[in-house]
Amino acid sequence: MTSSKPGKTLLINHFIINDEWYVVDLPGYGYASTGKKMRVQLQNIIESYILNREQLVNLFVLIDCRHEPQQIDLEFMEWLGENGIPFSIIFTKLDKLSTTKGKDNLSAYQQKLLETWEELPPIFVTSSEKNKGREEVLDYIENINKTL
Repeated sequence: MTSSKPGKTLLINHFIINDEWYVVDLPGYGYASTGKKMRVQLQNIIESYILNREQLVNLFVLIDCRHEPQQIDLEFMEWLGENGIPFSIIFTKLDKLSTTKGKDNLSAYQQKLLETWEELPPIFVTSSEKNKGREEVLDYIENINKTL
């Protein structure tokens, strides 16, 4: 389930999958429809969870592909890299763009990342309306789980 407005998730939500492993939904680090004090608290919660969760094997960074590279996303991924946090990028809402615009935005993001990264993390492109990318993400998770 998703909210019609971004920034509504203010809690850490755990979802058990097949009675074996968890997907954990963290509050968004970039946008929150709250005051500055609450955003600082959310940032502390997110950073603390990520840095102290020993069971964390991969963090998915969800990025709305309709937008140009956002500084806050780039800084967050840089922070993940500096802290040795394994992560992958999931570009969402591909169905909201034309094929050409979608490719252009993804290429722009990849080029921007390559300015500071030698190698890109795994990247997935998804559309919830068309189920695009769903199987690829699930296969990726399954492969990670097999290595544990």
